[in-house]
Amino acid sequence: MNFDSADAITISDAVRAAKVSAVEVTKAAIARIAARDHQLNCFTAVTTETALIDAVRIDEEIAQGNNPGLLAGVPFAVKNLFDIAGLTTMAGSKINADNPAASLDATAIAKLKQAGAVLVGALNMDEYAYGFVTENSHYGATHNPHDLQRVAGGSSGGSAAAVAAGLVPLTLGSDTNGSIRVPAALCGVFGLKPTYGRLSRAGVALFSSSFDHIGPFARSVQDIATVFDVLQGEDDRDPICTKRPPELVLPQLKQDISDIRIAIAADYFIKGAELEALAAVQKVADALNVTEYITIPEAHRARAAAFVITASEGANLHLDNLRYRPQDFDPATRDRFLAGALIPSSWYLQAQRFRKWYRDRVREVFQNVDVILAPTTPISAPLIGQQTMILDGEEILVRPHLGLFTQPLSFIGLPVLSVPIQRPNALPLGVQLIAAPYNEAFILRVAAALELKGVVSTIV
Repeated sequence: MNFDSADAITISDAVRAAKVSAVEVTKAAIARIAARDHQLNCFTAVTTETALIDAVRIDEEIAQGNNPGLLAGVPFAVKNLFDIAGLTTMAGSKINADNPAASLDATAIAKLKQAGAVLVGALNMDEYAYGFVTENSHYGATHNPHDLQRVAGGSSGGSAAAVAAGLVPLTLGSDTNGSIRVPAALCGVFGLKPTYGRLSRAGVALFSSSFDHIGPFARSVQDIATVFDVLQGEDDRDPICTKRPPELVLPQLKQDISDIRIAIAADYFIKGAELEALAAVQKVADALNVTEYITIPEAHRARAAAFVITASEGANLHLDNLRYRPQDFDPATRDRFLAGALIPSSWYLQAQRFRKWYRDRVREVFQNVDVILAPTTPISAPLIGQQTMILDGEEILVRPHLGLFTQPLSFIGLPVLSVPIQRPNALPLGVQLIAAPYNEAFILRVAAALELKGVVSTIV
């Protein structure tokens, strides 16, 4: 079996059928990381010893006639803000290196292990998840597998690049303002930001509590759906985790989508993007025979309010270190946190009031549509170190504007899947499939239909 290109379900099926052992699969993943990651810089830690112990246990389960789970023997890795028992949770920082090792795995890691998946390491990210490029001043930049001179996106850049490069078939990341969707688009893989509170964040270092989500990266819709189903369920360790019972999407992937109402986001979501990003959306719309356009009102103000809230909440988590260890921050992160610490409380409160108004207006939009299409990013991957770009004839900063189309959606916790659009002799782009809260099944069913048509796919 070619482990480089195999998706998670293919690997799991082979392991459970004893066509290949979990130990073989794990050793192959560790060997790929050792051979290739020096160019990519996805991994900040490789958990070789514990991974092989877990793989041996899975093989023993199979030998005894037991089913070790849906993801038996599948290697996975996580953004290094997830607690991994025995490792210090770095969250992309230098400061956290002084902390003790985590005593427990994050809930999401524990659930994937219970399903038979094998954790092989921790992944690079922007410091404290505050960025869209994964150019980390402490641990270096993660390189885009499609062009090593370009960014992988962020802040979950290591998570997206590791899947795109075929190092592992599954990873986990976090998304505050677009940190799953942006790198998924720039690296050409699937990335899911579920409904806010749908999946447990217990054991995850937070950036902005009222925004933060966790979610998976993968090479196929089936893999994304499988991980989402495994991770669902309430968790008392995370106070915002929903009590809603799991609603499995994997059995729904092959359902006909003719009953799903789909429209294209107009106005804000077609301004400020390069033509290639809009062409990617049109490609998806044509495949689905979608011609209707809708407007999400005041999306530009939603983005502005998102900046205010995330900067303020993020700074609040780091006030002591900003006072006593400012020299140990990534300078770009430090300066943004310092700005956030100076935001007047009246601005924060007004942004939160607007948030409620905006949520109500978007709820009205979803009375007439089930899935909305929009670009994930306004451009394909910029160069590492690139500070500015030209959009609409205006020179603007790269880092904040990579989240131009993602921030107004995470602002109110909508479920969004970024699907990869591969283009001959060009860098990949992503298209967002957006639904109302708790309607992940809609976007995953649409993505599965697009995958079947060959419109969305990954390149490994």
